[in-house]
Amino acid sequence: MDNIIGAMTALITPFKDGKLDTASYERLIQRQIEQGMDAVVPVGTTGESATLSHAEHKECIEIAVATCKNTHVKVIAGAGSNATHEACDIAKHAQAVGADGLLSVAPYYNKPTQEGLYQHYKAIATSVEIPFMLYNVPGRTGVDIEASTAIRLYDDVKNIYAIKEATGSLERATQLISERPDFCVISGDDAIDFPMLANGGKGIISVTANLLPNLKSKLVHATLEGDFETARKIHNELYAINTALFVESNPIPIKAAMYIAGLLDTLEYRLPLTMPSADTMKKLEDVIQQYEVKK
Repeated sequence: MDNIIGAMTALITPFKDGKLDTASYERLIQRQIEQGMDAVVPVGTTGESATLSHAEHKECIEIAVATCKNTHVKVIAGAGSNATHEACDIAKHAQAVGADGLLSVAPYYNKPTQEGLYQHYKAIATSVEIPFMLYNVPGRTGVDIEASTAIRLYDDVKNIYAIKEATGSLERATQLISERPDFCVISGDDAIDFPMLANGGKGIISVTANLLPNLKSKLVHATLEGDFETARKIHNELYAINTALFVESNPIPIKAAMYIAGLLDTLEYRLPLTMPSADTMKKLEDVIQQYEVKK
């Protein structure tokens, strides 16, 4: 089982007239391939998975797999739910259609105990055979996969190889890496990608990479190759955009930024997400001018 690490993008899901814009989705994934990313992650938080139907969720995975076929780019499919049986169903579908790995967000709203999280993840991961990544984002889910629970899952379930840590905590990442050096810790916060990688993280799943995959891939590859000077320079250059992309709930700003940059023909969200404020649009328009967005 090959561990999927490196530069990875949390893909947005484009809509047109309220439906999946499949042509734009395929084009955006192709752009990721051309600009050096190692993997794409369809239907995570950034992909508005919480408001997609199950059929749409599965279709997004299928498009990503088809677009990345016969390329170097892997597909880590989002397969999370607050109902374990639903997550198992999506995970099995993703494996069946050819996804290379899975990313599964912690159950949201129902706030399981640590034992509940352990049993939830064990059930999903053992229902498939492909590499499996835990996804800890307590700011969105209301529950934290504690380090001890993540390590227990890593020790007990053979295909659990990684955790996407989006706690914003370098201390948490350091704890995991110090206790299990082979457990792949993946940064889920663009603002601290470089320090996490420099301290032993194995990759990133980035929102900003939707807009600037060329820079995010270069940052990751430079760090993993030990070229910290190059990586730090890129990381600091990206500070302004990394900050601007989180002034409202993700993925509101990143989709707006891509629309402003001409990467999206339409700017649509699914309720309860709404259009960005005029202030946010102005802020994004100003900050994007600092960067060369390669089409």
